Amino acid sequence: MKSPRPTWRKLRATWRDTFLLLRDFRLPLFFFALLIGGGGLAYFQLAAQAGEPLASPVESVYFVLTLVFMQASRDFPRAWYLQIFYFAMPLLGIGIVAQGLAEFGVAFFNRRARGKEWEMAVASTFNQHNILVGLGHLGSRVVKQLRELNQDVVIIEAAPREDLADAARALDAPVLQGDATRESMLEQAGVRRARVIILCTQNDNLNLHIAVKARTLNPNIRVVTRIFDDDFARALEQQFGFRALSATGMAAPVFAATAAGMDISAPITVEGQSLSLARLNIAPQSKIAGLAVSQIEQKYDVSVVLLRHDGKSDLHPAGDQRLATNDVLAILAGAEQINRIAQDNR
Repeated sequence: MKSPRPTWRKLRATWRDTFLLLRDFRLPLFFFALLIGGGGLAYFQLAAQAGEPLASPVESVYFVLTLVFMQASRDFPRAWYLQIFYFAMPLLGIGIVAQGLAEFGVAFFNRRARGKEWEMAVASTFNQHNILVGLGHLGSRVVKQLRELNQDVVIIEAAPREDLADAARALDAPVLQGDATRESMLEQAGVRRARVIILCTQNDNLNLHIAVKARTLNPNIRVVTRIFDDDFARALEQQFGFRALSATGMAAPVFAATAAGMDISAPITVEGQSLSLARLNIAPQSKIAGLAVSQIEQKYDVSVVLLRHDGKSDLHPAGDQRLATNDVLAILAGAEQINRIAQDNR
């Protein structure tokens, strides 16, 4: 699913990228400014000595600028050293401007070829987003699930596979290539503005290292990490508050739903169908608030197994019982159905 604000986001990314481009081309801009400013002051001094003075240094700078574009506003001077300005300034100025504009234009209109800078510019527009580290098969499925939940994702991968990276970008998820253990890499992904960091690498120690680094930079960030050892996963949850999913809970919908703020179980197979138990809090702006239990089951093709209202839990809620903000709803459903109801609950 595409972002609801693609045009605005692309405009912000374009502005950010243009600023970075201007910063990269600061040397040609500096030389051009030096040529105009220095040349104008030099012409002012020499013109006074030659008896052909200008009214002020500002007028002299402006006059040199007109010389660069061969639009001189004064008669041709008599002094030979002033005449040099009429020939040298256009050559020098247009040379600097032409080279700078040519390089800037190629870079500006071919942003994708600049890859890293454009991805960084797009990532800089995200806020309250998910950061996913590790774009393998699990990571790519988690990205797809998160985008179906209308969740923004910035990806960090040390060596992204071209096909997986292209698929992620097609879902409006920028892919930053680099080492996620480095603070600068996490900063580029917007870790201080992010809501969740999801660690999908196959290295438990690496996942833990990145999780601690992210928490250092953003103490409020939620951590969802892949851990292969069940005991280690439980210890991380108890000691650090990380949501650690072991190898028994590796399904991508589990990662995506957990990152989206739902509690969800590992899938089980019933009559050949993969089902999970998911629990979600009814959000203030939720589209499902006000619906009856029977309407929830029919509209989303789920089974409601619990409704907690006013602090009281009902394992067999009546079909006409309506959901209210801050209620807790538990459902048994497939990944697609869970994704749909989670999206409408935002």
